[in-house]
Amino acid sequence: MNIVVCVKYVPDAQAERTFDSSDNTTDRANVDGLLSELDEYAVEEALQIVEAGEGEVTVLTVGPASAADAIKKSLQMGAHRGVHVDDDAIHGSDAIATSLVLAEAIKKIGADNPVDLVVTGMASTDGAMGVVPTMLAERLGLPAVTLASELEVDGGSATIRRDGDTSTQSITATLPALVSVTDQINEPRYPSFKGIMAAKKKPVEHWSLADLGVDASQVGLDAAWTRVETFTARPPRSQGEIVNDEGDGGQKLAAFLGEHKFV
Repeated sequence: MNIVVCVKYVPDAQAERTFDSSDNTTDRANVDGLLSELDEYAVEEALQIVEAGEGEVTVLTVGPASAADAIKKSLQMGAHRGVHVDDDAIHGSDAIATSLVLAEAIKKIGADNPVDLVVTGMASTDGAMGVVPTMLAERLGLPAVTLASELEVDGGSATIRRDGDTSTQSITATLPALVSVTDQINEPRYPSFKGIMAAKKKPVEHWSLADLGVDASQVGLDAAWTRVETFTARPPRSQGEIVNDEGDGGQKLAAFLGEHKFV
């Protein structure tokens, strides 16, 4: 089975994240980054599928040179090969352009060996754009079964369990298909020493937009349908108001809640 996992290199959620004042895009140069936590579940699920049968897992990322670390971590976990699409023109791309680049890259990956399954995380931990998997499936002409808490691949189909607030759904799609997974589906493995050493010998291909046949005018900030117009740093946290209860504490609390429209 030929599986492609889409992964993203994101700013560390524990770091002080901000925007680049030159173009109001996410500042990725002055903050430490890592493989998106939600994508680790996608990599782990793909590895489990292959380990239960046979096949190969290719991890695909789109981003600047530093995004290679997302591929590196995935290869250390056990993925077989990586593809890194790196082109300056991609900077500032929105979900629509990102899905275009991913789709063309997946088509190129499957040129000689058709892709059976595309696996993604439920969203990214920086932009939280959970719409990308569905956009990607539409561009590839694949059925999209999203938000999987459980995944079973059997023969020519993929069946997921989707847990909602009021119900649980079982959804089956014929392969090839795209599946996005939640953080309930598994427990991602830590790279072992053996995996870290083996990753150094695994192939990683680097592609540009030209390699994919994508025109630069279709991506980037100028082609984006949405953009950040302004941003303001979060003000420092101020000390809370202290109210001395002189028998009217309840009234003061109710007034405070009402004034701030909490009740």
